Amino acid sequence: MNDRERWNQKYANGSHGGLTPSSTLVELAAHLPAAGQAIDVAGGAGRHAIWLAQRGLDVTLADVSDVGLNLASERARDSACRLRTLRLDLQQATFPAGPWDLILTVHFLWRPLFASFARSLATGGKLVVIQPTMTNLQRHPKPPAPFLLEDGELPTLIAGLTIDHYAEGWQSDGRHEAVLVARRT
Repeated sequence: MNDRERWNQKYANGSHGGLTPSSTLVELAAHLPAAGQAIDVAGGAGRHAIWLAQRGLDVTLADVSDVGLNLASERARDSACRLRTLRLDLQQATFPAGPWDLILTVHFLWRPLFASFARSLATGGKLVVIQPTMTNLQRHPKPPAPFLLEDGELPTLIAGLTIDHYAEGWQSDGRHEAVLVARRT
């Protein structure tokens, strides 16, 4: 089963997704732009994209799953906000051209994308990454190691950006995550 089929099945079964944005993302609100073009990378059923749109950003949600994107569109309509969706396998396709005022990636790790982020941001644009680290395996069997950052790795992936905020630790949702906000100067 390929990624699209696997994720379509998860969303169709209702086993993945909700509307509440990550509490870690919400805690970063002061670091986020209040307006402009945003892209939610591999954002699934739209919980973060909708939250960003409700805050005033013009949001594009890119994901591999047709079912996830359809759910996100329905949820955006129900929430009276506008959301663009883009079906895209980010492990195969070129990252969507910016300039983006915000690039958000939560729990999606494809290291080759990081080279695209810096050049896709507008001047002053922000990159926000929330990703579990290997330490997460001390308490949780998932996600497995191939989908985890090495402890301390995230800052090494963002060449060309200035770090505004960086932390690693156990978050309120029980995951050990690296949390980064960086900007293009």
